Amino acid sequence: MPDTAAPIRFVAKNMRLDLRLIAEMIPAGAKVLDIGCGDGALLDHLTRQKNADARGIEIDMAQATAAVAQGLAVIHGDADNDLAFYPDNAFDYVVLSRTIHAVEKPREVLRQMLRIGRHAIVSFPNFGHWEVRLKLLLTGRMPMTETWGRPWYETPNIHPCTLLDFFDLCEADGYTVERWLAVDERGLKAPWEKSVRLANIFGEQALFQLRRTG
Repeated sequence: MPDTAAPIRFVAKNMRLDLRLIAEMIPAGAKVLDIGCGDGALLDHLTRQKNADARGIEIDMAQATAAVAQGLAVIHGDADNDLAFYPDNAFDYVVLSRTIHAVEKPREVLRQMLRIGRHAIVSFPNFGHWEVRLKLLLTGRMPMTETWGRPWYETPNIHPCTLLDFFDLCEADGYTVERWLAVDERGLKAPWEKSVRLANIFGEQALFQLRRTG
């Protein structure tokens, strides 16, 4: 398990924090698939600022339509069913931002991502954050925080996980963690940037860049 987080500069301040971090990880001219791309903010940035061949899949028809209306290459679809139709190694980077905890089969989705892309970038809220732990301990109810902002009966999250859980999955399935970091909603990394276990307590959201081993 890596014990350090790679330093990453913030860009595109108008975008959501994890999307800014993801944008910085992707090099100019890359071929990118953004799964669960929403309104296409990341696609638009990568296309305009990095000359990327950026495409997206979005399950919400209204958001997919809005992205297409902006001239973005977005199709209506979902991660659980549609990734199997893409050929091997079709992309340099496949992105899944704040979505893996909401898909039916996260392990299979991750496998497909690393089949069709040379690298996978995944971001997710960290259910191991101290505030989540404390609220569950003190109230006995599913916690709500700035990151976990909906009551349990309205949230799309069906597979919440912690930073350590995701490291375990990567090890079990043979994926190499190229970069990782955990941040709070303001983007602060210290004091946990060199410790996975501290990051699992203090990081509100996590971000990983992966590749197949070998």
